[in-house]
Amino acid sequence: MSETVLSTNLLELLVCPLTKGPLEYDKENNELISKEAKLAYPIRDGIPIMLVDEARDLSN
Repeated sequence: MSETVLSTNLLELLVCPLTKGPLEYDKENNELISKEAKLAYPIRDGIPIMLVDEARDLSN
């Protein structure tokens, strides 16, 4: 998997599509984390996949 560097400006603009809350960048897993929704949105080829159906459930 190629490492992605997410720009700070982009991270400030993106919100969780479910809660509209802030996201945190998880560099190790290359995901955007919504703590409120307990979801991890993947980043593929440098593109955040902001679809709830594609997100990994973190509630376990």
